[in-house]
Amino acid sequence: MQNENNSFLVVTASIGSGHNRAAQAIAAEIKTKYPTATVNIVDFMSTKTAYLNNMLKLIYLKMLMLLPTMYELLYNWSGGNIKGASIKRLLAVAMRKDMEMLIKRYRAKTVICTHPFPCAAAAYLKRKKTCDILLAGVITDFAIHQLWIYKEVDLYFVANEELKNELVEKGINIDNVNATGIPIAPSFNINHNKEEIATKIGVDLTKPIILIMGGGLGMGGVKSTLQSLEEINEVIQILVVAGENDCLQDCLQKFALKSHHKIKIWGYSDNIQELMAVSEVLISKPGALTISEALAMELPMILCEPIPGQEKENAHYAETKGAAVWVKNRLDIPNIVQEHLNNPKKLLKMRNKAKEYKKPLAALEIINIISDKIKNKYNNVVNL
Repeated sequence: MQNENNSFLVVTASIGSGHNRAAQAIAAEIKTKYPTATVNIVDFMSTKTAYLNNMLKLIYLKMLMLLPTMYELLYNWSGGNIKGASIKRLLAVAMRKDMEMLIKRYRAKTVICTHPFPCAAAAYLKRKKTCDILLAGVITDFAIHQLWIYKEVDLYFVANEELKNELVEKGINIDNVNATGIPIAPSFNINHNKEEIATKIGVDLTKPIILIMGGGLGMGGVKSTLQSLEEINEVIQILVVAGENDCLQDCLQKFALKSHHKIKIWGYSDNIQELMAVSEVLISKPGALTISEALAMELPMILCEPIPGQEKENAHYAETKGAAVWVKNRLDIPNIVQEHLNNPKKLLKMRNKAKEYKKPLAALEIINIISDKIKNKYNNVVNL
């Protein structure tokens, strides 16, 4: 079988936007490399896929908003080998029929998962020999949770060598683990004309520009962060992305009218790379896709309000690499922003660290490795 005639199923989960953005980046590279291949992206947590899965998503989001400490406890509790194994079995059994239906519907030969839930279900089907697929797991955080680990996964793709070693220590064959980086869109790997972008969005490149983001759901204390910047006396330009949170966007628009800073508000934006290109500092919650995109754009980060669990680990990674500052107390944000704006050498050092750790071609590398695996799989079949 040739790769061009293969059917690819990329399974994501609409819990935040990171998993979806990774899936889209992977699908785009497949279509670029194999224009005639069949590529389908499916949201495993959508009501169109399964009512139960969607209910789990809603419970997860409610827990983050109302009981974040409980979520962190569950995250840490399920991370252990014994307890994690029980949760993995439960998820796999509960979701196996949904995954089996998707594989049959799309006649998938290669399944690529950007979230652990569909990966659990697909691994279960392989273990029970219910399907014959090439299964790839793309871990979209700078940490590995127990729910990601299955020996039935043919290929793993992780953010760095440290995570590769961690997977190997947990029993995964080293030949199946690839430290490619986290997949992001190719638009984060091109040279942007800052002057053209500045004219387009109406900002002045001679004055400080701060970008504030809170992920696809507009979380991460976007409103409180923006309000806190009023303490900075110098007039600065602030670009704010509210995500798909219409209520937040309306609230920010009203606040912008009375601010002494020059503020521009977006809802969901498909030009994040342009906003990053003209900004001097990004203030954001530490989603792994956002961190990966900022690293690719060599943009210094101030990280705050992490989702308990994986995002704390993401923030720790970016800070220890020198590309970000993790602010534990939101009241410190204005002083830290002012300190960095007043210290170009500090910002330059952070940009250089971002340049050192960026991996903008992760999606392309992932598809090239999957392509080689497919060739070997079907060549071996022929040789038999």
